[in-house]
Amino acid sequence: MKNKKYPLYDTLEEITDLKDLVLTKASDLPNKIAFVYPCETGEMRKTFSDLKEDINAFGTWMYKHKMIDKHVAVIGKNSYEWLVTFLACVNGGNVAVAIDKSLPAEEINALIRLGECDYAFVTDQYVDKIEPKVVKKVVDLGTFDTILYEGRKLLRDKHTDFLTYKIIPDKTAAILFTSGTSGKSKGVELTNHNLAFEINRTCQLFKLDGSVLAVLPFHHAFGLVVGIFMVMNYGQSIYINKSPKFVKKNMADFKPQTMFLVPMFVEFFHKQIWAEIDKKGKSNAIKGLMASTDLLLKTGVDVRKKSYAAIHKVFGGNLEYIICGGAALDPMYVKEFRSWGIEILNGYGTTECSPVTAVNRPFHHKDGSVGQLVPDTEVKVSEDGEILFRGDHVMKGYYKDEEATNAAIEDGWYHTGDLGYVDDDGFIMLTGRKKNLIILSNGENLSPEELEEDIARDPQVREVLVYDEDGKITAEIYPEEEYFDNYEYFNELKEKINNKRPMFKRIANVKLRKEEFIKNASMKIVRYLNIPSMQNNAQSSDTANK
Repeated sequence: MKNKKYPLYDTLEEITDLKDLVLTKASDLPNKIAFVYPCETGEMRKTFSDLKEDINAFGTWMYKHKMIDKHVAVIGKNSYEWLVTFLACVNGGNVAVAIDKSLPAEEINALIRLGECDYAFVTDQYVDKIEPKVVKKVVDLGTFDTILYEGRKLLRDKHTDFLTYKIIPDKTAAILFTSGTSGKSKGVELTNHNLAFEINRTCQLFKLDGSVLAVLPFHHAFGLVVGIFMVMNYGQSIYINKSPKFVKKNMADFKPQTMFLVPMFVEFFHKQIWAEIDKKGKSNAIKGLMASTDLLLKTGVDVRKKSYAAIHKVFGGNLEYIICGGAALDPMYVKEFRSWGIEILNGYGTTECSPVTAVNRPFHHKDGSVGQLVPDTEVKVSEDGEILFRGDHVMKGYYKDEEATNAAIEDGWYHTGDLGYVDDDGFIMLTGRKKNLIILSNGENLSPEELEEDIARDPQVREVLVYDEDGKITAEIYPEEEYFDNYEYFNELKEKINNKRPMFKRIANVKLRKEEFIKNASMKIVRYLNIPSMQNNAQSSDTANK
């Protein structure tokens, strides 16, 4: 099919809320495998009917223990237990507060307080991170089977309050915390209506015909709403990856058709593939082959799966699509993966918009863009170049933070803080972050992201951050280990990049570091914790707040 506009998919019946999602799939596909996940005895498989029964038992147990209309923290590894807990909370009228398990104990407890949580359900060793008396009760999800056993007994004894609870569409269903790349985290309130609208509309853009490996953390909006709930809506099976170190094995075992990833994973896979090619001395041969197969594809002949069978094997052999979001992705990766027969559909979203606002489609895409608008939503560009969105996917607000909410949403328009434009074909192009702009002494503005993209393409660069230091543009690089002290190499790279740019956009200094940059849950580099001047300001602000 040619790359051009085509109709939306509308074969799925629209859901009204997450409870409706669970009940509908259990009714329509009772015996279809919903989740597969590793456990001590091998692999556990749960059907859509099993999922419904487990949620009902768990929710009934919660009601029996007076967990009704409460804020409930859910903390831990990606797991089936995590998802059942979250859905039992939301489907019974509680507010599920998803918290990143990897945060320091002090931050986890601060977010529990910020979310005003009454209870906390926690997996594994993370129980020890919860301070005494920060909540009324901490429930170790190691007791999951016991909770289900007791819940089922309560159901047999006619405890049906949970089953008969009626979802209130505009009531807060979940609080998900912003990643905080430039300041403190805020609690984003998403309603059942927000979530249902997002799932219904994004399912119109893409048709999922196979299984999915869930890699992204569930406390993250993209990983949860798109990587789990949207896939459930398609009625497809999900394999739960419990740790990034098992991704390669999970791909080989489960052979997914689609994966939802952030750019870090794409960049890692790309680098590993080329490293293996280089090791075999086949770089020039593969580049020549890519040119040939790209040419054949234009004539309608697709030999990519056969030509790049070794690359496909890395991903399990069936991978067709990678839906990528959460941070900027260099279009070079999109083009090279396409050459190998794997389409990367780059998109854009924010937790405040439930989260997806735009995405490229399988047969209607534009490299370098983040795609076109989600149906029934609006986009506009402010006078100063900021991208704004409006629609039923926009959050209810930041929890207990009216000032921040009013600053973010004006007349229903959510201010993203991202700069960009909408081209003549309706594709959204991002150019940088409003807060990241470097204001030069000559009055010119520079988005550091455009320099970072150029530098990051070098194979010896793992990570890079560009910022203003004493009036000079500085590029701080975390290189491959054997290049830790090779300033000559990176000064040559600096000159190579500078030669293509006007004087005011040239890099003045290069710094090398031996540790990776601090990142958030989306694997974005947290600028204010890595740039010296911003770090000092953040520390001063923290001191003042105390």
